[in-house]
Amino acid sequence: MAIATELIDVRTIAPAQRHPLIFGTFDGLAPGESFELLNDHDPVPLYMQFEKTRGGQFAWQYLQSGPARWHVRLSRIAAGTAGGTTLGCGGGGGGCGCGGG
Repeated sequence: MAIATELIDVRTIAPAQRHPLIFGTFDGLAPGESFELLNDHDPVPLYMQFEKTRGGQFAWQYLQSGPARWHVRLSRIAAGTAGGTTLGCGGGGGGCGCGGG
């Protein structure tokens, strides 16, 4: 089981900086490493973006699912590189309300 090494509370980060920080943090992980996110909404558009750009490289585990806070552990399970874009929320499919970025 992966051990979380960092907690990112995206509620305290400007919306335009959230996704670059999250993807940058993930890309810096070695297989077996992880970090955790705290958010004020269900980050399912972020999950979809991970599926699209880093499919097969990550594990996503909800530690808490609302109603006011979502806590997710993201683990790198395989080495790899990003494919596709990580700009904007949900890859342009929209809807999470975090303001994009």
